[in-house]
Amino acid sequence: MRASDTAAQGAGVELVDVGPGHAVTALTVEQRHVNGHRICHGGYLFLLADAAFAYACNSFGTPTVAAGGDIVFLRPGHLGDRLLAEATLRSESGRSGVYDVTVRSGDTVIAEFRGRSRAVPSMSHPPGVTD
Repeated sequence: MRASDTAAQGAGVELVDVGPGHAVTALTVEQRHVNGHRICHGGYLFLLADAAFAYACNSFGTPTVAAGGDIVFLRPGHLGDRLLAEATLRSESGRSGVYDVTVRSGDTVIAEFRGRSRAVPSMSHPPGVTD
């Protein structure tokens, strides 16, 4: 899935770790990521968290998409910060799942994201990805 994720790659998001129901992504805040207040744009924070969520919920081999996601911005990310987003499966029932993602800069929590997933077994895998 990572090879086909051109949105995350284009933004500079790195995949650090992935395993069943878990993933970690990273982003170093560059000039292109800051808003008019000179802090990391919330859209990039959401993208970073959403990418970790996507990799975690697709880690079981069944194509899975987001059914929804919410984020709470707690502190700003600054130019040069290395942000890590850690996603963890919290609950699942049938084809639905709930994942929590914490975005940190060092020990400081920057944002909390909650994603809701829906497995779609009939969806084709991206090119090069198999069960």
